[in-house]
Amino acid sequence: MDCGIITSKTVLLLLSLIFWAAGVALAYVGSYVIKSYKNFEDFVADRYNLIPAAIIIGVAVVMFVIGILGCCATLKESKVGLGFFLLIILSIFAAEVTAFVFGFIYRGRIKGDLEKSMSGVFKKYDGLNSETQAVDYLQTQLECCGVQNYTDWTATPWFGQHNNSVPQSCCKANSTQCSGLLSQPELLNTQGCESKLEEMLQGVLSYAMLVILGFAIIQLFGMFSICVITCRSRKNDYQPLYA
Repeated sequence: MDCGIITSKTVLLLLSLIFWAAGVALAYVGSYVIKSYKNFEDFVADRYNLIPAAIIIGVAVVMFVIGILGCCATLKESKVGLGFFLLIILSIFAAEVTAFVFGFIYRGRIKGDLEKSMSGVFKKYDGLNSETQAVDYLQTQLECCGVQNYTDWTATPWFGQHNNSVPQSCCKANSTQCSGLLSQPELLNTQGCESKLEEMLQGVLSYAMLVILGFAIIQLFGMFSICVITCRSRKNDYQPLYA
């Protein structure tokens, strides 16, 4: 039996299994990106940042179907099925390239987006509203205080109305003596939230882009294998993998 065809069929069967695993992995990555943005949605004004994650989840759903189709087409030696399999792989490949491009574009827009939205949210902090909950969650989770640094609170209404102090969410973890006064900087998280949030969101998008790139490379091998089988089978009878 033609070694090239055997190898190509084996690659396609492995690719079908990889598609199932990839579907699970991509669904997790897409959900993780959306969850990360949702946790800090008050500070991210541009909702188009979620486009790469939406594309990833859509691709994940299709991958489950493709895995079944690819496995059946390879085992039943269906040229039509393999041709359809190739078209779907090409479509997913194009979607992944689109998601990768969007991710690259929005990585560069994160800083500007945060700069426009964060200061306004912090100034609305009053200890009761939804902005308060968002800021407290941000400062607690990222262990930060203020936009650029903890002294940014001096320009907010909250600071003057509460004995020239910052919110308790600025206090370091397990710091029971912290009162929020600027005279106790050793008890406060002094680094600003903007840089930390930018770093986190950049990391999330970079992680998603790396996963997309990895699966795109795998799909290139799959497309090459289908082409090998199709070209060789025109000269020889289509040989079963198990022959």
